[in-house]
Amino acid sequence: MNESAVTEIPKAKTLPDAQTVTEVTHWTDRLFSFRVSRPQSLRFRSGEFVMIGLMGDNGKPLLRAYSIASPNWDEELEFYSIKVPDGPLTSKLQHINVGDQIILRPKPVGTLVHDALLPGKRVWFLATGTGIAPFASLMRDPETYDKFDEVIMMHTCRTVEELEYGRQLVDNLINDPLIGEMVDGKLKYYPTTTREEFHHMGRITDNLENGKVFKDLGLEPMNPETDRAMVCGSLAFNKDVMAVLEGFGLREGANSEPREYVVEKAFVGDGI
Repeated sequence: MNESAVTEIPKAKTLPDAQTVTEVTHWTDRLFSFRVSRPQSLRFRSGEFVMIGLMGDNGKPLLRAYSIASPNWDEELEFYSIKVPDGPLTSKLQHINVGDQIILRPKPVGTLVHDALLPGKRVWFLATGTGIAPFASLMRDPETYDKFDEVIMMHTCRTVEELEYGRQLVDNLINDPLIGEMVDGKLKYYPTTTREEFHHMGRITDNLENGKVFKDLGLEPMNPETDRAMVCGSLAFNKDVMAVLEGFGLREGANSEPREYVVEKAFVGDGI
C-alpha cells in the first residue's frame, strides 16, 4: 500500500513555525513518511532531530522529537513515522495531506552525528522500525563515505513490508547522481524480520552475538580499534544493543566526548 502524493503549492502560514507538507507516502497501515518545506535558515548535521507537531485540541502546540530522514544538503525535510491510533500526535499527523502545515521548531540536536564518534574504518547503523530515519539521512550524506571504508545498515522490523522504506532508499542510493559512486561497494544492507519468513531473520542483538551477520556479509567481528556504531530504537532495544557493543569493547560517546558508539535517546516510538 505504497501510496504517494506530491505538489509544490504552498499555503499561507497560519501555524507558529509552520512548514508546508509537499509529499506523503503511506508504506503500510502502521508506517508513513512525509516531506515538508525547509526553513531557509535551518542548518543541521545529518542524523539530528527536530521537534515537529500540530496544534492540540487545547489550542497549544503538540510536539515530539523526530529525526530528520533527509540529508543536510536536501532542499526539503523528510520524516518517517509510525501510526499510533490513540497517540496524541500521530493519530492526527497520519492524516496530513499535501498542502497542509505542520509545526517545525528549527533547532536541531542529537547524538547520531559523525562528530560524536572517533575516527574508524567501519561504521554500523543499528535500527528497528522507524529508528532507521536518522540513518536514512546519514546514508545519503557524502561525509559518511569520506569517513568510513564500510557502512553496514542493520535494520530489523516485524514484517517484510515494514522494511520497504529502507529497501527502496538503499536501492536508490546506487543511482543517486550525488553519491552513487561513493556508495557503490561501501554500503552493506542487512535487513531482518522477527515475525515473517525472510531470507535474513532475527533480532539485531542475536545476529551480532551469534556472529551470523559477520558470516553472512563476510566481515570480521567488531573491533573497538576499527569499528564504530550508531543505535536508534526503543529504550529496551537501545539497552540491549549497548550491552552487546560493550561486549565487543566499544564505549558510548557523545558530542562532547567522542568514542566508539552513540545512542539516540529521543527516539519517537510507541504511544506518540
